[in-house]
Amino acid sequence: MHEVMQTKVGLRHLAVCAVAAAAALAFGMERAPAQATEPLVLEAKIPLGDVKGRIDHMAFDPTRNRLFVAELVNRTVGVVDLSARRKAHVIPDLAEPQGIGYVAAGDTLYVASAGDGSVRVYRAADYAQTDRLDLGDDADNVRVDAAGKRVFVGYGDGALAIIDPATHKKTADIAVGAHPEGFRLARSGRVFVNLPKRHEIAVVDPASGKQIAAWPMHAAENFPMTLDEESERVIVAFRSPAALGVFSMHDGASVANVPTCGDSDDVFVDAKRHRVYVSCGEGFLDVFDVRGDTYSRTAHMPTAAGARTALFSAEADRLFLAVPARAEQPAAIWVYRPAP
Repeated sequence: MHEVMQTKVGLRHLAVCAVAAAAALAFGMERAPAQATEPLVLEAKIPLGDVKGRIDHMAFDPTRNRLFVAELVNRTVGVVDLSARRKAHVIPDLAEPQGIGYVAAGDTLYVASAGDGSVRVYRAADYAQTDRLDLGDDADNVRVDAAGKRVFVGYGDGALAIIDPATHKKTADIAVGAHPEGFRLARSGRVFVNLPKRHEIAVVDPASGKQIAAWPMHAAENFPMTLDEESERVIVAFRSPAALGVFSMHDGASVANVPTCGDSDDVFVDAKRHRVYVSCGEGFLDVFDVRGDTYSRTAHMPTAAGARTALFSAEADRLFLAVPARAEQPAAIWVYRPAP
């Protein structure tokens, strides 16, 4: 009798495991083992399908729990259903999409493309294109100012375009002297812009439509940027040499400079946990703990070669890493849960 009961328990255990495995396959994802000791726990790998080459920036739709992915070389934008853990849609026929912004108020998606300098506007409900703006050249990063009801796009040899999301019309151009890479909108209304060709950060006042300051950087290639509003700091990841630079939001004075991973393309502040996350193409995620003026690297986590771009969403409390296809791995979005 005891042996029969053991057999039944074993069969039930196998059945549960089979159901769990089937569910994972149905969601179209590969689950990864959680590492509880790491500050970022890899929860899932969501395949992107037949996506080749470089993947650029992303945006998050919190209403539908969907992620928009700029598949630059593929000339497409992938739409990932995070609830179902699968790719739900593809927006085709784009010219090297780089920047993406989601505007909740209008439920619209803005896609900036380097190849033709266009910014295309889509309804997020059905992905139908509703408008197009031609900026001229190399449309790149997109930032949404929800409070001010504006969309900012960096483009060309040195300009920020300001778009009214109600009309989809460009309302202003602000010259910054060189092609803008990472830039961020501060609560104060100012815009901080990385200009790697000039080795400086430009400070822009949209109200006057002018650049009001230039902070020289003593390291080359200041590409990604984020802001820590609570401590009033501008945080920049440098590629050469690879370092994390922290500056006062008031005057650009240096607060900290510490080594980080190489070929960085995104950097984020996790205000809840007082951390900074850096994603790097050499195949690492770096995590820094912030205590006052001290930035301590607490994790140097292996990822995949070429995985430069990421998105940290405080609303989702997740970090999404874009992993390009390689011989040994398909293109995918790796989903990380911050811990604790």
